Amino acid sequence: MKWLTLLFGVMLLTGCQTAYYSTMEKFGIEKRDILVDRVDDAKDSQGEAQEEFRSALERLDAMLKIDGGELEQQYNALSDDYESSKAAAERVRERIAEVDDVAQDLFDEWSDELEQYSNDSMRRQSERQLRETERRYADLIRSMERAASKMDPVLAKLQDNVLYLKHNLNARAITAIRGEFDNLQVDIRDLIDEMELAIAESDKFIEAMNSGG
Repeated sequence: MKWLTLLFGVMLLTGCQTAYYSTMEKFGIEKRDILVDRVDDAKDSQGEAQEEFRSALERLDAMLKIDGGELEQQYNALSDDYESSKAAAERVRERIAEVDDVAQDLFDEWSDELEQYSNDSMRRQSERQLRETERRYADLIRSMERAASKMDPVLAKLQDNVLYLKHNLNARAITAIRGEFDNLQVDIRDLIDEMELAIAESDKFIEAMNSGG
C-alpha cells in the first residue's frame, strides 16, 4: 500500500487534503490505513536517525584516538556524519507532522460520524473505540515527540565538535574535544534509547490498529 500513498502524496502539493483522501478512498484506502502507513514511515525514519547518530558517535570516538595526518580525513567524515544526522532529524520531524495531520483528520471525521448513528448502543460502542484509539495515539505521539525533542541538543553539540575541529585541526583540538566527549556520548545514547521507545510505541499502535482497535 505504501506505493499508493507515495503516489498520491504528490497530490498534496497540487490539491487539497480532502481531494487526497477522496481519491485514496476510491482505491479502498481509508484514513486509518493512511495513518498506519505514516506511523510506519515515521518509525522507519527514527530507525534511520538512530543509525546516523550512532555513526557520528562512533566516528568521533575513533577520531579521538587518532594522532597526526589522519585527522583531517576523519574530520571530513565526521562533518558528513553531522550533515546526515541533521537531515535524518528533519525527516523524523516531517514524518511526525504527517502522522499528526492524518490522525487529527481521522479523529475529526470519526467524531462527526457518531452523530449519524440511529442506534444508541452502536454509537456508544463506536465512541468508546474512538476514545481508546485517541488514547493510544496520544501515547504514541508523546513518545515520538519526546524522542524528537532530544535531537536538537545532540545536533548542537555535534556541530560544536565539528566546528571546533574545523578551526583547530591540531592536537589541542583533540584534547579539548576529548573532555566534552563523555557528555555527548551520554546524550546520543539517551537519544537512541528514546527513539527505541518511540519505535516500540509505533509497533504497538500499528498492531492495535491492524487488529481492529
